[in-house]
Amino acid sequence: MNDKQLLDRITINPEVMVGKPTIRGLRITVEQILKALARGIATQEILEDYPELEPEDIQAVLLYAAELVSEEQVFEVAK
Repeated sequence: MNDKQLLDRITINPEVMVGKPTIRGLRITVEQILKALARGIATQEILEDYPELEPEDIQAVLLYAAELVSEEQVFEVAK
């Protein structure tokens, strides 16, 4: 699966979870999955906890986060 196909799994709909990025329109947010991964919860455990998810959804979440971070710019404040 290429990057575009993965990123297409992330959806934003103002009527679902107040417009937060979700996975395939489900009521599972990118934020929920990122926080679970940050807490050290294994991918397999996440997939068991959310049986509607697929392994590619976890990849999509990570790619989405990486894309957001790659767009960040840090500016030095003049002193």
